Amino acid sequence: MNGLELQNIYVSYGDQWAVEDLSLTVGEKEIVALLGPSGSGKSTLLRAVAGVEPLESGKVLWNGQNFTEMPAHKRGFVLMFQDGQLFPNMSVAKNIAYGIASWPRAEREKRVEELLEIVELPGYGTRRVNELSGGEAQRVALARSLAPRPRLLLLDEPLSALDKALRERLAAFLGETLRASGTPAIFVTHDPEEAEAIADRVETLECGKLR
Repeated sequence: MNGLELQNIYVSYGDQWAVEDLSLTVGEKEIVALLGPSGSGKSTLLRAVAGVEPLESGKVLWNGQNFTEMPAHKRGFVLMFQDGQLFPNMSVAKNIAYGIASWPRAEREKRVEELLEIVELPGYGTRRVNELSGGEAQRVALARSLAPRPRLLLLDEPLSALDKALRERLAAFLGETLRASGTPAIFVTHDPEEAEAIADRVETLECGKLR
């Protein structure tokens, strides 16, 4: 199939399974939400897909190609964390361009301007990160994640630190932005309403297993 296919994924911490016999597909333009409480294995699964958490067994396939042993930096997957992890000593534009530093300057600057329009922050390129509101910072983090045109975006509860009203607004915005860019994604959350607002499909994860 085109897109992501996880086959019988196992990840362990000591003698405990964090993810157990999990199989999942994500279509080439699909947004899938993984819904579950803290400790259910959501973040561990994202790290395993990204290639930064070793598998005990199982396979990670992309468009039928086996990525299981491929180093994280070669997969073309981007993992966006809960706090966005922006660099406070850099401008908004430099944060967005961080992952595309090897691109020619003109192409890089064009991509940054394009993404500022997409995340509805035109003209913000020269601002410092500490001048941004929480919602603006998360939109910049999203722009930085989209900058290298990832094959797959992995979102680890990126809205959970925001207040409820802002979370609801950004959830709708996030879904629209991902669909407009054609970027497939796995979005993990503990909030059912957030999952429904963003995703094309919602899967429930409990104790490392899909239910």
